[in-house]
Amino acid sequence: MHRRVTPALLAAAILCLGIASAQAGPCSSEIAWFEQKVRQSAGNPYAGLFAPQSIDAQLNYQPTKASVRQSQQQLRATFAATLARARRLDARGDGAGCEQALDAAKRMYILP
Repeated sequence: MHRRVTPALLAAAILCLGIASAQAGPCSSEIAWFEQKVRQSAGNPYAGLFAPQSIDAQLNYQPTKASVRQSQQQLRATFAATLARARRLDARGDGAGCEQALDAAKRMYILP
């Protein structure tokens, strides 16, 4: 089972991270495209963050509301940090690093 975060909260988190700098780096356009797609998917129930099923879930332990909330917060923070890393690497001109960080962010977010 995958845990999902509402796209609206995610879009708000992305907007809080700031707008890309005026200088275009090696993957600025790809970052902008991905962020736009995330914002556009805000109302789509089939889009959003996901994480792999935990070992506890595989052992049939039921999550509590608090543990689900904590997991969602951690996932949002990890996603935001990964996008921020992609932007930093892009601003430094590190195309390979930027692509790697952006690919990691894309694996965390389901786009329909």
